[in-house]
Amino acid sequence: MVGTVSCARILQATSRARLSTFSLKRSSQLARRFSSTRSSNDIALGQQLHGFLVEDIQSVSELKLKAIRLRHERTGMEWLHIDRDDANNVFSIGFNTSVSDSTGVPHILEHTTLCGSEKYPVRDPFFKMLNRSLSTFMNAWTAHDYTQYPFSTQNGQDYENLQSVYLDAVFRPLLREMDFRQEGWRMEREKDLGWQIKGVVYNEMKGAFSDAGSLFASRAEQQMFPGTTYQYESGGDPQVIPDLTYEQLKEFHARRYHPSNARAYSYGSFALAPQLQRVDTVISGYTRLPPIEVPMDVQPFGEKMVTEFGPCESASAGDKQTKFSISYLANDMRNVYETFAMSVFSGLLLHGAAAPMHQALLDTHMGSDYSSNTGYSPFTRRASLTVGLQGLADADIPMVEQRISETMARVGEQGFEQRRVDAALASVELAYKHKTGDFGMRLMQSVSTGWFHGVDPVEYLRVSENVERLRADTGVFSKLVEKYVTKSNHKLKFVMLADPRYMQGLDEKEHELIQTKLAQLSPGDLDVLDAKNAELAAEQGRTEDLSVLPTLTLDDVAPTARRFAVDMGVCAESVPVQWRTSATNGISYVRAINAVRDKYPELWPYMNLFCEALTYQGTRSRTMASIETDMRLYTGGISFAPFVTTDLGNLGHIEAGISMGTHSLDSNIERMYALLEELILQTDFTNESRLQALVASMATNMYNDVAGSGHAYARRLAASTLTPEMRAVEALDGLAQVRFLGDMRRSGDLQHVAKQLENVRHVVFDRSTLRTAVTANASGVDANQRALEQMLKAYPSPADSMVEDGPRFEAQTGQYFCPLPVATGYAAQATRCVPFVHPDSVKLQILAKLMTSGFLHREIRERNGAYGGGASYSAIQGIFSFYSYRDPVPCDTLATFTKAVEWIDSHDVLERELREAKLSVFGDLDAPLSAADEGMAGFMSGVSDDMRQERRDGFFAVEAKDLKDVAERYLAGAKHTNAVIGPESLDMSGWTRVQV
Repeated sequence: MVGTVSCARILQATSRARLSTFSLKRSSQLARRFSSTRSSNDIALGQQLHGFLVEDIQSVSELKLKAIRLRHERTGMEWLHIDRDDANNVFSIGFNTSVSDSTGVPHILEHTTLCGSEKYPVRDPFFKMLNRSLSTFMNAWTAHDYTQYPFSTQNGQDYENLQSVYLDAVFRPLLREMDFRQEGWRMEREKDLGWQIKGVVYNEMKGAFSDAGSLFASRAEQQMFPGTTYQYESGGDPQVIPDLTYEQLKEFHARRYHPSNARAYSYGSFALAPQLQRVDTVISGYTRLPPIEVPMDVQPFGEKMVTEFGPCESASAGDKQTKFSISYLANDMRNVYETFAMSVFSGLLLHGAAAPMHQALLDTHMGSDYSSNTGYSPFTRRASLTVGLQGLADADIPMVEQRISETMARVGEQGFEQRRVDAALASVELAYKHKTGDFGMRLMQSVSTGWFHGVDPVEYLRVSENVERLRADTGVFSKLVEKYVTKSNHKLKFVMLADPRYMQGLDEKEHELIQTKLAQLSPGDLDVLDAKNAELAAEQGRTEDLSVLPTLTLDDVAPTARRFAVDMGVCAESVPVQWRTSATNGISYVRAINAVRDKYPELWPYMNLFCEALTYQGTRSRTMASIETDMRLYTGGISFAPFVTTDLGNLGHIEAGISMGTHSLDSNIERMYALLEELILQTDFTNESRLQALVASMATNMYNDVAGSGHAYARRLAASTLTPEMRAVEALDGLAQVRFLGDMRRSGDLQHVAKQLENVRHVVFDRSTLRTAVTANASGVDANQRALEQMLKAYPSPADSMVEDGPRFEAQTGQYFCPLPVATGYAAQATRCVPFVHPDSVKLQILAKLMTSGFLHREIRERNGAYGGGASYSAIQGIFSFYSYRDPVPCDTLATFTKAVEWIDSHDVLERELREAKLSVFGDLDAPLSAADEGMAGFMSGVSDDMRQERRDGFFAVEAKDLKDVAERYLAGAKHTNAVIGPESLDMSGWTRVQV
């Protein structure tokens, strides 16, 4: 799904994360093909390769990579290639797209370029390629200053295919007016509503601007940088988007999507030379253009205070609806070391129980949590440091300002405890040793902002040099406070007051905007719009010839699933342990599960708070500040989370409880287990001051999360009536949990809450229900064995652990509506189907893919203008779901779900469509894993390697008639539950209202 930026932060809407494996035959063919090309060891400084000049070559031993910088001699395009032994290869093409208004032109262009190109003249080749590829990532996004189009894959042919599609999309797009009107904005006459403004980006940004946190951060940043590109919303302001014309879009593309304005990035083990040759073929006809100058350096304005209005947040108590922050202009982000130092400073200042601002602002309960813009932001030419609160009473603003000022002064004078600084730097170093499947993509994101501002991207890769420099930089944090806070000549105080009529006001402004547009049009003009809209509708319904698009085949999919060797053992006489020995770069990973099946349903709503409290409250003998420092010094963090999974053969049986995870360098194994034991045994839930702050923060953040992830909440709500697992998930992480935390915050009865948390500890932490998994280097196994044995000696064994299961679950259906102050809505429909091991499960999973690509994407996104939508099948949960995201007509979309079932019944499924649905499924199955996740499917949910292989064989065997069969038996006329989250103005009479 194409992403954008709101509030100057990249909102990366991640597509499928997946990793392909080759069939033996295909692998050998590609190996021969790519081995004949020039390796990076053959590339020399000053060498000319396919129109590119090699300008720099540097090895970065700590990251086990070689960085090669090149420049296209004719156009000036820059290229960064990271040569690294990693099968998950990455490519990205990006452009500087700084703006001079808030029409959202780079964002709309990002969408429109992916609607067809000269070589691939089909509607939406980007989305079509999702099902013709085994990509591990495909996306595009618009930041403040740049737009990027990245993808990653392990398959060599796939890499070449996607590179060709992306390059043709950005340099030779069709840029048809109808695509601009579909993706950007258009006026359209609705039968019952009159003229409306539609468009994918328009509706996306309406949703973003009704999110209180996003709105606050965006408006504050615009006020912080007047006279620069950053005073505008690069994603587009809904009130301004309709000012953008089709001609302006084309002009922006002609000037900005030019090789002279481009940065290309490649990463992994594929040879560089063939890529250079392919790109040179595309861009060799261009000539170099001068750089584009857009104001980026703000002129200091001294100090100012700005007050604006925004939406209410019902999770906040009474009059505590105000947001306030103070922003300080910081360093030029092109100074890499100072940017690194400021980032560390921000973490030490703000985050964790020992952080001075946390103690001064959050522990005093003046606000519910930090404001959404709090932190260090190096995404503008001049970075900024912001501290603020949300959930404030207006009268407390002077006190908040005073405490921020006093805390900054104290930090400037005293600095930070040295152990905390050491812990922060240890965390940075450990993070780079942690082996992840998306390392190349993360690396690209870490260097991009500076690179587009002219910084040598390799400077960002030398992490250890910056760490050592910071360690030796005496008094660095006091210097930063003096330079950017104490002596600040540019400081913004920003206030956002809650207006109960804010959303109504947006509707009124939109109505006024429509009327203004209509007043400028003659009857003839309106007839032209009607004709264009009819043309667009016809185009959206037209059957296309997709044969021009490149594709993989099922021969490119490995017939056998990757297996992960594990050994099963027992520790402390009775606790099952799964051991996996792997190349972990000297890190040990530990995971544990305490399961209580479906017992104690009255305690489930407390599980989420319980897990957060374990790493927030502190223990009976130590403060959380002290424990946190040790956690960062000796581990990569310790996490606890509610855990629920369904019996693979019976949807009526579940396993629920707590999962735990941590990792550390092998040299710190004993300390890691000791810390885990301390939190499990000694957490003090009776510290009401800490508990109050935690409840307030969780209640606020979870409520705010609904506006950005409403499709997920709607799906949980719809499915909660159908299976025991989804009932538990709704209680743990759905709208029921949002309401539960809000009620808890308002009641203030923390003594009762503390007792319930103690009850949870008593029933969950039980050695008789514990299982563990350890992944480590061979050299770290013995140390893990000893430390685990030691921890388990003290592990609780409650005498009354034998408790009857909870009440029997009875599935039912219904229709639920949750009103919220949002501009767009979310719709979901859920149907209970079959368990994981049922032979129809694989068919339903492929059916969901086919419905999404063949019908739902066109109807929900292209025609209705929602940002996204589709179908999914959760094999373990046994739930088939439909959903829409940031949907202007969620009630209409419910009818679309029904039409999707009718469509599959009447549609003749083509062999191509079946193949593409299967490719999409295999892409999901073969997603790249971190070292910590290898072999975890069996440990977490009981899915063995043999079961995964049996399921894989089942996917290969699915036929077109099978899809019609399961659609008829499980979906057509089946009882289901609907859920809608949306504005209060929706007519939902007869539906059960869910208040949060």
